Amino acid sequence: MVTKKSKKAWPWLWFSVLVILLDQLSKYLANHFLSLGHPVKILPFLNFTLNYNTGAAFSFLGTENGWQIIFFAAISFVVSIFLILWLSRTSRSEIMMSLGLSLIIGGALGNFIDRLRWSYVTDFIDFHIKDWHFATFNVADSAICVGVFLLIVHMLLTPSSKP
Repeated sequence: MVTKKSKKAWPWLWFSVLVILLDQLSKYLANHFLSLGHPVKILPFLNFTLNYNTGAAFSFLGTENGWQIIFFAAISFVVSIFLILWLSRTSRSEIMMSLGLSLIIGGALGNFIDRLRWSYVTDFIDFHIKDWHFATFNVADSAICVGVFLLIVHMLLTPSSKP
């Protein structure tokens, strides 16, 4: 049964679907037009470099023997369910929170799809300053980071109703 509260979540879940589609399309293009480990210069500080990450953020646990793939896929799925429930209970007026949650959901599910299909996540965005390179990442990772930032800003700017 769809309740009045859960109806509020549907427009934001469509935004999550858009994030997933953009993430999967960008990874498809990266896999078809880039070669593994060979950077393509886009800007003086930005390369597209195809990389396969079997770990979590910043390749955490990427050298393990495979258990981490199932672990991170399960975590992504459970967190996404929790965030969807949170989003369904969010007031229509809390736009920043709703946007943040939908970005995190879309990003988490985008990487979840990769882990289920390939047992790794496709990364390709490579920011650098001269020879120092930030960790290679993807659209889903970006959505998660922006979503977390929006949640933090929302929580800092919204007065608490608790004494």
